[in-house]
Amino acid sequence: MNIPVIAAGGIADGRGIAAAMALGAEAVQLGTRFLSAEECNIHENYKAKVLKAGDTSTMVTGRRLGHPVRSIRNQFAREYSKIEYTDISDEDLEKFAEGRLRMAVQDGDEKQGCFLSGQIAGLVTKEESCREIIKDLMEDTDRVLGGLKKWER
Repeated sequence: MNIPVIAAGGIADGRGIAAAMALGAEAVQLGTRFLSAEECNIHENYKAKVLKAGDTSTMVTGRRLGHPVRSIRNQFAREYSKIEYTDISDEDLEKFAEGRLRMAVQDGDEKQGCFLSGQIAGLVTKEESCREIIKDLMEDTDRVLGGLKKWER
């Protein structure tokens, strides 16, 4: 095939970028890492949840409706998970989730908001500018890729 491959998901540091490139990706897409950016205008509670998250802090819901999402575990996510595969109608399930992302992003509602985040949130440990994040990513990637040279033949 002659199309560019862009790796996405599970990437938050130079090791992830280097792995994607070593496997043939031409570019990477990062999301969760930039939730902690100073320029990201999500509610401070949202940023705090991402920064506190560990490698088991997220869960996947929404599979039943064909729109799976990964979010940080909280009261809403647990309630959704409990009712997702009951006899609740698709329409009522959609209504139950309606507005929950806004509740997280704008209101910072830690119990009822839906805090979308990749599982990689455990690697996001500090708030910094986009410039600092990109600089860190590129320096880390260069360091990892430089270390791979010893394995070249």
